Amino acid sequence: MIIQDDNRRDQTRGPSTDGDIWAVLPVKDIEGAKGRLSPVLSPTERQSLFRAMLEDVLEVLSAVRRLSGVLLVTKDQHVCNLGQRFAARTLTESENQGQTAAVTLAAKTLVAEGVHGMITIPADVPLATSAEINALLQAHASAPAITIAPAHNELGSNAVVCSPPDILPLCFGDNSFLPHLKRARQLGIEPRIVSQPGLSLDIDTPEDLVSFVQRPSLTRAFAYLRDSGIALRLTTRADGTGTA
Repeated sequence: MIIQDDNRRDQTRGPSTDGDIWAVLPVKDIEGAKGRLSPVLSPTERQSLFRAMLEDVLEVLSAVRRLSGVLLVTKDQHVCNLGQRFAARTLTESENQGQTAAVTLAAKTLVAEGVHGMITIPADVPLATSAEINALLQAHASAPAITIAPAHNELGSNAVVCSPPDILPLCFGDNSFLPHLKRARQLGIEPRIVSQPGLSLDIDTPEDLVSFVQRPSLTRAFAYLRDSGIALRLTTRADGTGTA
């Protein structure tokens, strides 16, 4: 369910064209974020990490000139406030219904406004870069078209570009990549697959987190883990030379 579109589409961007693509970023409440990391991070640490990752992704998206805008789908006011710093628009949910429902809501909203396409990206891919997002958009064909960036294990779908936004019934989860390929082909569309090293690593599990800290980066997420001592704690644990 949607309560309010907090800032309607900026009409100064001009009419919809074949290059009119919006980024959709579904975001759960920060307070309960990243529960699967609870074996290695406290609630406060998970919230701080998630906020840092979200800022990393918002900054990257805001730098992609090919995008017409960024649309957050959330019910967390803190997330809404953060999005405003990056000129993101917000659709406010009445409750968290999951990534699939949030993206579906965004797709319907964008279609109703005549937007040509969307790219949906999760908030937990801090290594994603604007160059990687541009590469996906560059590879994307004219509508009807679908382009997918898989997760590092080729199980999940870490980014999906759809033209029009509602062309593909999306369903996210740990094993969404192959089902998305199948659904696209059932529609008579051969999806383009564009693997990107930064975008491929979504931080869901303790193993993902260790992989991330082992790849030093100029991200807010890495800086937080390093400066808080969490990175050292995780790598020490992974090496078997200590405990978390």
